Amino acid sequence: MATTTRKSPIAPRPAMERNLDRSFYWTAKILAFAIAAVLVWITIQVALQALPAIQEFGLGFLTTSSWNPVKSEYGVLPALYGTVVSSLIALSISVPIGLGVAIFLSEDYFPPAVQRIIVFLVELLAAVPSVVYGLWGIFVLIPFLKNISPLRGPGMLPAALILSVMILPTISAISRDAITNVPGGLRQAAVGLGATRWEAILQIVLPAASSGIIGGIMLALGRALGETMAVTMLIGNSNRINPSVFEPSNTVSSLLANQFAEASGLQVSALMYAALMLFAITLVVNVLAQVLVVKLQKI
Repeated sequence: MATTTRKSPIAPRPAMERNLDRSFYWTAKILAFAIAAVLVWITIQVALQALPAIQEFGLGFLTTSSWNPVKSEYGVLPALYGTVVSSLIALSISVPIGLGVAIFLSEDYFPPAVQRIIVFLVELLAAVPSVVYGLWGIFVLIPFLKNISPLRGPGMLPAALILSVMILPTISAISRDAITNVPGGLRQAAVGLGATRWEAILQIVLPAASSGIIGGIMLALGRALGETMAVTMLIGNSNRINPSVFEPSNTVSSLLANQFAEASGLQVSALMYAALMLFAITLVVNVLAQVLVVKLQKI
């Protein structure tokens, strides 16, 4: 006679474990709402400080170029232009380099010992203080660029180059994690169908990891938009729109760093208005990045 085996019922989870799970859930939820509340509180405080300038200048603050505290004339257009252009230049340089580094550090092109050293060195770039980058740019990068270009001193180009170095670890590290998390079966299936190694990387691996890569790029863009010290030391702090990258320019962050300590009255409110606009730009970038990542994950 055949015997049947009865499956033992799943033992119920101990009450203490369930309580710990609930405690962790509510703690994480409370902390998440607390972070959102702090962000809203900061926004409200900045907006309240910027209110006099908003009432005085309105949207014309965003379209004028004059910044003259003596005459109480304030316009943030050159700083917005410098912020966006320097970040886009930095991104155009760091994205291809960062992706190349991520690919070579995730596809076993180097022995594991060498790969670990290179990964450590790349990630170490993120730990270097921004003032050190600024000093290196002043004493090394700018003299070098003077010898090979029309650059005469601080300007948009050295600031953008330093920004590209500063955001490179973010792009390479997050892109590498996204690439290494792609299932190995996708690579093997592509090779089994006749694809070369690079065809598998470019046509299978990178599209599969695109959501993580885009997220890393947008995170790096947010860092570039808000960088202060190194850019202030290298961009020249000229409140004019210069189409040439070899000329001095300005960013919102450098404008705040240079003038806030000595500002008073309406000038403080104008600086807060500029800070609010920088916050809005960063928020829009992050929202668009999140929307793009979600869409890519659904593909």
